Amino acid sequence: MTKKLTLREVDLDLDRCIRAVEAGEEFVITRDGKPVARLAPVGGKRAMTPTQQAAWDELRAAMDTGWALDAAPVDRDTLHER
Repeated sequence: MTKKLTLREVDLDLDRCIRAVEAGEEFVITRDGKPVARLAPVGGKRAMTPTQQAAWDELRAAMDTGWALDAAPVDRDTLHER
């Protein structure tokens, strides 16, 4: 999810914003509540956090094995317990 920052926030703490971008964060910079710029990693690729990478790996493994045809219905709460 892209985070929003005001131009003033960026001006006051640009170093923190750059460190966050280096870690894969992406920001939309606003002026008077309107988007004016995007601050993103060069190349447009976001780095995943270890938690995101683990979730991605788990998803890929589930896709490789597939779902059992006789599996019980899965509801939203069950999916978010993982």
